[in-house]
Amino acid sequence: MQAGKRWEQGLGAAAAAVFVLAATGFALALPAFDPMRHPLALLGALGVPHGRAFSLVTLLLPGVMAAVVAFCLLLRVPRTAPWPLRVGAQMLMLAALAFAAMGLLPLDADDIESVASRYHASAWMVWVLAFVPGALMTAGGAWSLTGWRRVAQLHLACGTTVLLAAFALPAVMPGPPAQLLAFAGWLVWLAAALPLAPAAVRP
Repeated sequence: MQAGKRWEQGLGAAAAAVFVLAATGFALALPAFDPMRHPLALLGALGVPHGRAFSLVTLLLPGVMAAVVAFCLLLRVPRTAPWPLRVGAQMLMLAALAFAAMGLLPLDADDIESVASRYHASAWMVWVLAFVPGALMTAGGAWSLTGWRRVAQLHLACGTTVLLAAFALPAVMPGPPAQLLAFAGWLVWLAAALPLAPAAVRP
């Protein structure tokens, strides 16, 4: 039981580490890539060297791991918890699956307006539109729940960060660094959600 609990506690941090290390490694392997001018997903675009590997390791794998994190979080939610907390945790799982889908739907480096690129953009938007309300609903539902205040604070901070990075900051700064900030907000949630959540009390 304790081993299983330790496995859960470290899963999110492991997923975040995989994302950061893989993204850094693939970016360094492509000297022409500039994170201040190019979206991170360009590293996984069709026609880019090692693009398929980037998509699988940096997007698909962390996304699947994040879905497991969200599912474990959902299992810890008390049966009597407010409905926003229960629904919010489910939306966080949907967001994780959308993140994984970005790895299966790479951009087209030769045509940013192609069908493939639109599919990738749609997956990114589903990720944002599921994570932001999911995090904010989780925060609202957990705020007054005994033992869940830190969970609420985490979700409020991360949900707000992704919201601003995805919809407000691109108006005042280049899109690629704003997108990196959105990823950073999600990664903080990923690493801290389970360590901060109380253990499940269900039999």
